[in-house]
Amino acid sequence: EKCHVQGEIELHRPYLDDLTCACPKCGGKMKRTPEVIDCWFDSGSMPFAQYHYPFENKDLFEETFPADFISEAVDQTRGWFYTLLAISTILFDRAPFKNCIVLGHVNDKDGVKMSKHKGNVVDPWSVLDKQGADAVRWYFYTGSAPWIPSSFGAEAVSEVQRKFQGTLWNTYAFFTLYAEIDKYDPSKYDLKTCKLSLMDKWILSKLNTLVKDVDAKLAAYNITDSAREIQDFSDVLSNWYVRRGRERYWGSTMTEDKAAAYTTLYTVLVTLAKVIAPYTPFMAEMMYRNLVPAFYPEAPESVHLCNFPVADESFIDPALEKGMEDVLEVVVLGRAARNAGNLKNRQPLSEMLVASNRPLSIEGELRTVALDELNVKSMRFVEDGASLVRYVLKPQLRTLGPKYGKQLKAITQFLSECDAGEVVSAVRNGGGYTVPLDPPVVLLEEDLQIFTQSAEGYQAAAGGGVTVALDTPLTEELLDEGTERELVSKIQTMRKEAGFEVTDRIDVCFAAGEGRAKKMLSLSQFAGDVLANSVTEGSAEGFTREVDVNGEKVTLTLVKA
Repeated sequence: EKCHVQGEIELHRPYLDDLTCACPKCGGKMKRTPEVIDCWFDSGSMPFAQYHYPFENKDLFEETFPADFISEAVDQTRGWFYTLLAISTILFDRAPFKNCIVLGHVNDKDGVKMSKHKGNVVDPWSVLDKQGADAVRWYFYTGSAPWIPSSFGAEAVSEVQRKFQGTLWNTYAFFTLYAEIDKYDPSKYDLKTCKLSLMDKWILSKLNTLVKDVDAKLAAYNITDSAREIQDFSDVLSNWYVRRGRERYWGSTMTEDKAAAYTTLYTVLVTLAKVIAPYTPFMAEMMYRNLVPAFYPEAPESVHLCNFPVADESFIDPALEKGMEDVLEVVVLGRAARNAGNLKNRQPLSEMLVASNRPLSIEGELRTVALDELNVKSMRFVEDGASLVRYVLKPQLRTLGPKYGKQLKAITQFLSECDAGEVVSAVRNGGGYTVPLDPPVVLLEEDLQIFTQSAEGYQAAAGGGVTVALDTPLTEELLDEGTERELVSKIQTMRKEAGFEVTDRIDVCFAAGEGRAKKMLSLSQFAGDVLANSVTEGSAEGFTREVDVNGEKVTLTLVKA
C-alpha cells in the first residue's frame, strides 16, 4: 500500500525497477539502487545470519564460529567458498571454517562429464535399488580422494561391493553359522581371560591399531585412507585369520581354544560394526543388532547410538604385526613360486630358502605359520638372493621407444650385459636405474620386461627385496603325504556335496588301482583324518564319485554312519 501497487508484485528485475515507494521520513520517492550484488553473498553470510547475529544470539554464534568443516563441489570455489571467506575476513578478520573438503565432479564410467545430451547420465536410483546405498557410499570413499573427479558406473560399484561388503559379510555369516550350532553366548566369556592363540593376538592387535588409525584419520578428515585401511583389514580378517582358523570351530565340544576363537572373532565383528557405522550405516546396523542386543540387553539398541570405539593399547603388539607382515610377504612369494612351477598347494615340499635385503622377523610360531601355509617342512634364510633366481631383461618398446628412440639399440645392448639383479632391485624399490649412456638414460620398472629363471632344483619368486625359492625335488615320503592330503580334500568336498554336517561321522569305501592312492587309503590313521569310522576297499550304497588323485582314478563312496 505504501508503494501504491495493486495486486501481486514481481520482485525481480526488470519489473522491480518500476516500483517506487514514498520515504516515511521525508516523503521523497524511493527506488531500487541500480547495483546488483551476487546472491552468493547471501549464502556467504550464513555463519552469522542464521543466528540473526549481531542483533542477538551472540553466545551461540561465538560457540559455533568458525565451523569445523564445510564441504561442497569444486565449482563452489568462486561461489560459496569465496563469499564465505571474503565476508568473514572483512567482518571478523578470520576464516569462517577450519577445514574445507572440496568434492570433485562425478563423471560417467569413462571419465566423461555426464549430460542428458550424451545419454550417459546414471540414474542414481537404479544403482541404489540394485547395489544399495552402502555400496555407493563405499565406492566414493575408497575410489579416490574426494577432490579428484570420479568415474562412476554400476559395474565399479558392484566391484567394491564384492571386495569389501561381500568379504566382510562372508566373515560375519561364517561366525553366525557356527555360533548358532554351538549356542555360543559371548556374555559368558571374557576376552582377557581367554587362552588366545598367536593368530588371535595378531588380529586383536590389528583391530586396535585399526581403531586408532581410523579415529585419527577421521579427525583429520582423511576419509579415503581410513576407508581403505578398513577394507584391507577386512581382507586379512577373512582371507588370513578366519581361513587359517576354520578348523578351530569344527569340534563338537567347546574347548578353551574354540572359546578363544569365538570370543576373538565376536569382538572383532562387533568393534568393526562400530568402526564402519559412519561409512556403511545399514550393514553396520544389521551386524550390530544381530550380534549384540540379544546377549547384552543393557547395550544401546542401535550401533548409531554407540560411541566410536577406543583402541585398547594393551592388545597392540607392533612387533607381532610386523612379523606377520613379513610372513604374508614370504607367503605371497611362495604361492607365486608354486604357481610358476605348477606345484599343487597340497603337495608338501622339503624346504624353502629365503633371502632379503632387510631383516625379516619370522621366528618361533610365526615361522610355523609360514611353513604351514606354504606346506613346506623347513625354512632357511640365506644371504645371496642372486643365487636363487636369475633375471633376464629386455626393453619395453612401448614406453622406451617414445622416450629414447635413438638410444634404443644401446639400451638393449646394455640390458643384455648388465647386472640384471642390480637393475631390478633399483627399479622395484621405487626409484629408477641410470644407464651410463650419452646422454644418461633413466630406466623405470615400466620400461623393462623382467623374466626370471630359478636355480636348478628350485622354483623361485622375488619382489620387494625378498626372494623365496622352493626346493622342488619330491621324495617318496613327500609324494605319499601329498596324495593323502589330496584324498582328504576330495572326501571333504564330497561331504559338502552330499549335504553332510561337518561333525557327521562317515564310513568310506573305495576302489583304486595298485598305486599310491590305495596305499594311503589303506593306512590305519587315514580314517581319523576324515572323521570316518572305517575306510575299506569295496563298494556300498551311498554318495559316490570318481575322482582324480594326482593322475590316479579312484572311486569313493561316503555313507553316513
